[in-house]
Amino acid sequence: MGGDPGTRRSKAGLPPAYAAAVRRSVRVTVSAAAGFYLFLYGFDSPVAATYALFAAVAMAGLSRIPGNGRQRAATLLPVVPACWVLITIGTYLSVRTWSAVLGMLVVGFVLAFLAVGGPRPAGAAPGLQLMYILPSFPPYVPGSLGERLAGATVGLLVLILAEAFLLPDRAPRVPYRELAARAAESAGRCAGELVSAPYALGDAARRTAREVGGGLRSSRVPEAERPAGPGVRARALTHTGLAARTLLGRLAALPPRAGDPAEGGAGPEVLRAVRDASLETAAQLRGRDGTRSRPAEPAPARGRLQEARHSLAAGAAPGATPAALRRHAAVLEVADAALAMSTAAEIAVLGRAAPPAAPGRFWYARMRAPRLWWHRLSGHAGQRSVFFQNAVRIALALAAARTIAGLDTLPHGFWMLLATLTLTRTTARETRSTVRVALTGTLVGALVVAVLLSVVGTDTTVYAVALPPLMLVAFTLGPVKGVGWAQAMFTMVVALVFAQLAPATWQLAEFRLLDVVAGSAVGAVFGLLAWPRGAHDELRRAVATMLRSAAETVVSTTSRLAAGGAREPVALSPGHRSLQHALIMAESAYAQYHSEPKELNAPDDPQDWQAALMSGHHTLWGADRLLVPFEPTVVPPLPRDSAASATRIGDRVAAGMLLVSARLDPSGDTPGRPAAVDPRAFVDFTVEPPGAPRPYYATVEWLEALMTDVERITERPR
Repeated sequence: MGGDPGTRRSKAGLPPAYAAAVRRSVRVTVSAAAGFYLFLYGFDSPVAATYALFAAVAMAGLSRIPGNGRQRAATLLPVVPACWVLITIGTYLSVRTWSAVLGMLVVGFVLAFLAVGGPRPAGAAPGLQLMYILPSFPPYVPGSLGERLAGATVGLLVLILAEAFLLPDRAPRVPYRELAARAAESAGRCAGELVSAPYALGDAARRTAREVGGGLRSSRVPEAERPAGPGVRARALTHTGLAARTLLGRLAALPPRAGDPAEGGAGPEVLRAVRDASLETAAQLRGRDGTRSRPAEPAPARGRLQEARHSLAAGAAPGATPAALRRHAAVLEVADAALAMSTAAEIAVLGRAAPPAAPGRFWYARMRAPRLWWHRLSGHAGQRSVFFQNAVRIALALAAARTIAGLDTLPHGFWMLLATLTLTRTTARETRSTVRVALTGTLVGALVVAVLLSVVGTDTTVYAVALPPLMLVAFTLGPVKGVGWAQAMFTMVVALVFAQLAPATWQLAEFRLLDVVAGSAVGAVFGLLAWPRGAHDELRRAVATMLRSAAETVVSTTSRLAAGGAREPVALSPGHRSLQHALIMAESAYAQYHSEPKELNAPDDPQDWQAALMSGHHTLWGADRLLVPFEPTVVPPLPRDSAASATRIGDRVAAGMLLVSARLDPSGDTPGRPAAVDPRAFVDFTVEPPGAPRPYYATVEWLEALMTDVERITERPR
């Protein structure tokens, strides 16, 4: 009786999608209807009733705030004062069409651009847009501001209570901290297995490490649990997940111990320390280590790992073979990944109260929230950011719709802006297909409304009785059946609402259809004019830019390693900031690309974008690991043969990155498909120059991992 999990039914006999939609529909209906009927029939205040209903519908029906009920309720609490501000601004700017349009342009951009703050601000933005749109239309009656604010407040407060206590979600979500803790625990078990013979992981351990590490990918984590915010803890938790994935990968790839007597016991000692630090990290993430708000000293297991790491880095035993040196380099990479994971996890748990960390790698650890928000916003303030593109697109579309509605004095003109807001998509193709289905649904709904209003007339009792069950059906079928059903059902809902607010005829259906046609036309035009291909081209461009920056970092890093010199723990590796910014742009484009529906018959994308992003992270982390020490030191230059070999290998890896970059870049001035050249044909990662020191093998180990990443980007799936 197992079957496909996607088709299993709940205890009530409903498929999971319908069961979740029913619970959500009940919460929306109760919240919207409670305030609407209270103010309309209890206090005879149509204005407050309108705002109570639309506040609940906006933030629960139009918005898509991720998470369970308690999480959504927590997100909605700061939304209440934000709605007060938006309603007040919209009320006073509605005095003139030009002021309302200017306000729509600014408010539309700001609210859409707040999506850079993570899934929750992005999910709340459409509902907040409606809180400005609703009061920005005539009549200009600032004296009704109190009623508007009272209605919206009651609607939102009832919604918050409903989200927190009414029909809670049944499926528990695994927090990202728990996922990171599981990865750290798995790393600890792997490190423990590597301490004893045969000094290599078994198939079961490798499979578990791969599964646990893959579970940290953002595409596999629910939106509500992704640490995507700009704050210290969210950034540190993201850092923890990345370090855990890197650690698991390094442990799985660790070469077996050669049994060379010159290898010494430092390697096993480091792996034992990695095991203890990983288990300590897992306990800390789960809150079982007795961590206080302000610990007096760093975690003890991490301290022992730092000591063991320094002992191993001091140099291999005299006469160590190249195989032993390679293993030494690999073990050092394992230790660095474990140290990064442990430090990041402590910051994720304690925030700014954590002990001081390395300023380069954990630059955000001491920053306050406003500065981190500014860092996030300024980083995306440019036309290459998909967040910026989306904000410009929706702001221009809403401002144009508000202009048309004001100049033509469309009846119920806010319906036009609502259609523009809900039907504008990030690609022109998706907008066209959405508009076509939406217009069909609106037409069907308008025909039903016209018949209903003609038959019932002005008997508001019928509309009052029919509205709650209709809302239940509408908010259940809309999310499950798609935009056509949603538009048809919502057309009937708003008709029953406005038929109670004022006498209505069958022409109300005509106005609704006209507004939706006009609003969808505006959305289609701006979907075509403003970045019509959405994130498709932007992802290719962003990854190409990131690979070019990574190639520069590889060349610069190998040159500095060959030349030696002074190293400071506060200094960033060459190109760190530019590569980090390019990586952020690529990751945001990748996130939007996966949110955009693909054509039904389109072939699978041959590019492994996840591998491209991982190559950027590996370049960044590897350069920092090789060039940024934990304490000030002077590094001697590599011997001549070793320096020449490392530089040559680095140049070939950078060339491979540039080849893939040229292949991906959609710009017209780069070749679409460069000649297929295998960079490995011109470089030998196994070369062992006479007298090569450990830093040489650490460099080659890093470069070979990067080459594997580059090859995986365009590797055709088998």
